[in-house]
Amino acid sequence: MIDLGKTDAALVLEDGRVFRGEAYGAVGASLGEAVFSTGMTGYQETLTDPSYHRQIVVQTAPQIGNTGWNDEDDESGRIWVAGYVVRDPARVPSNWRSKRGLDEELANQGIVGVAGVDTRMLTRHLREQGAMRAGVFSGDDLGGVEEMLERVRSAPTMKGADLAGDVTTAEPYVVEAVGERRFTVAALDLGIKSNTPRMMAARGIEVHVLPLTSTVDDLVALKPDGVFLSNGPGDPATQAHAVELTRGVLDRKIPLFGICFGNQILGRALGRDTYKMRYGHRGINIPVIDVSTGKVAITSQNHGFALEGEPGEEFTSDFGRVLLSHYCPNDGTVEGVRALEVPAFSVQYHPEAAAGPHDAAPLFDEFVTMMGEGR
Repeated sequence: MIDLGKTDAALVLEDGRVFRGEAYGAVGASLGEAVFSTGMTGYQETLTDPSYHRQIVVQTAPQIGNTGWNDEDDESGRIWVAGYVVRDPARVPSNWRSKRGLDEELANQGIVGVAGVDTRMLTRHLREQGAMRAGVFSGDDLGGVEEMLERVRSAPTMKGADLAGDVTTAEPYVVEAVGERRFTVAALDLGIKSNTPRMMAARGIEVHVLPLTSTVDDLVALKPDGVFLSNGPGDPATQAHAVELTRGVLDRKIPLFGICFGNQILGRALGRDTYKMRYGHRGINIPVIDVSTGKVAITSQNHGFALEGEPGEEFTSDFGRVLLSHYCPNDGTVEGVRALEVPAFSVQYHPEAAAGPHDAAPLFDEFVTMMGEGR
């Protein structure tokens, strides 16, 4: 059990609130944006999701680490979170696939965390005040509150942060289709999760994952049946190159599908602005409604920015009419875009859902149908 009498670690928020606990994982200091994730499971996938780059993740589920850490469920080659905050970490992991404890893996990868925090109180605070800059401090870096607060307030904000270039692949690589190859897709890596090309490969798609610096000519040289825009971190307003590349794809009428960050990129390519949400959507139980059918899907999400507009709104873009196709009933946030005169659509959530529900998995089948119609 965590001994709450100890105060050898602290989470310091930019508004001056301090939450004390014990060091968990690596010892030191780490700065980032404090956000909360409501997933009851899937902490390994959360930690290795590149979309969490430069964010300090607060887990709302009180018990974390029960199933340890395995070598199969990573969504990328490393842990991307800037820091980690939990209530009650497992003393001994128990799972047949577990190779080591979560605390051991956090320490191995240099991720500074804090345990024993009242995460319920912390989550309520972030929900009311909004996501904000924060720091996790322990060991020799645990100093006076004013000293730690000064370090937090000197850190850059997430608004205006250009982070996709930090997480994109350095070199192109290919994920082979399972069985017969039916289609070829060029996937722009803005922070892609491992399960996404795996889901496409299972549908007979050969996925060519390309760096963010790729040009439209690089994509076209592959003679793809479709183009995919991945999830990723940071402010979509910084991604002028990705937006211009997307406009080139739309101009050529190549079937296009985007998720999460890719939804924001497509929206901006179609002429819509984006804004920073108060505290975002992060979890695996978030409802989304399709305005065309009224169907509700429970989805996995991780985003702090969103597209401007009203659910069901139609507008005219440089590429014809566009529908804001999905929304979250919790707060009215736009959750999807569909071009009505060129073959392109995107959603704000994660249909690959690892971990999470599978309600949205058929979107990959819709992409397959769109590519088939494009031949």
